[in-house]
Amino acid sequence: MEKLDLAVYLSTTLNTGHAWGTGRETYILPVLARDEEPEPTTQESMFNFVRLSSGGPVRHQGPRSEVQVIAELGEGLLGDSTPIDWRSMRHTGRIREMIAKVVPGYEGVADIDRTKREFAIPGRVLHVPKFPTADGRAIVHCHEIPPLLAADGELRLMTIRSEGQFNTVVYEEEDLYRGQSTRHAILMHPSDLAARRIQPDSPVTVTSATGRMTGVIARAYEDIRAGNCAMYYPEANVLVSRQVDPKSRTPSFKNVLVSVVAEGLEATVPII
Repeated sequence: MEKLDLAVYLSTTLNTGHAWGTGRETYILPVLARDEEPEPTTQESMFNFVRLSSGGPVRHQGPRSEVQVIAELGEGLLGDSTPIDWRSMRHTGRIREMIAKVVPGYEGVADIDRTKREFAIPGRVLHVPKFPTADGRAIVHCHEIPPLLAADGELRLMTIRSEGQFNTVVYEEEDLYRGQSTRHAILMHPSDLAARRIQPDSPVTVTSATGRMTGVIARAYEDIRAGNCAMYYPEANVLVSRQVDPKSRTPSFKNVLVSVVAEGLEATVPII
């Protein structure tokens, strides 16, 4: 991010990402959240339903909607040089009309503000054991699982997010999902703590091939399988390799080999 000449955020709430993710010049434009929008918007639920979101009262005077900001930038910077009528793009209903024309399965979004009728995108929900293939049967692909390479004493780390977190934006330290009061922690099975002579709730150093974190609180967590551990991201991103999968282009956020050592204890202590 710091190599960018200009970084512009459309943000509903200030967060630490704005402090770390800065370019040579950075602008933060406050915008309205979805439930503050002046015009109805739509959202797709986790269960594949597209439904209307009507907005509501604003928290602060001044911020504009994301739609208004982008439409005004388009109108001011591009004007009539593109086939898009940027002035009409200030209205969410017009945007939905265009989406309905170009995205298969989204035809129902064109007049959803009038019908108020939610819909599921065709072909995604299967109510009978028949698939959209030539013979109606599912095609199953089997893949060989690569060997799990690890040195003696290494644990396999997965990065996770907490209940009080939306994507990389952290709103609170507490994690209600796992009963944790701090994010600067590593969750380990009690047997792994004992093998490393680590007392629960004591500070440890976590090291991977790409990074190192100190002062991490070791927490006994029986719900994780021995040999594995978990830490919160984005704090633990420093431990994740910069290499990515050749096909998906994603880092191995769920498969990081780490060593965990009690602070003040020599790293040469054998793991038994």
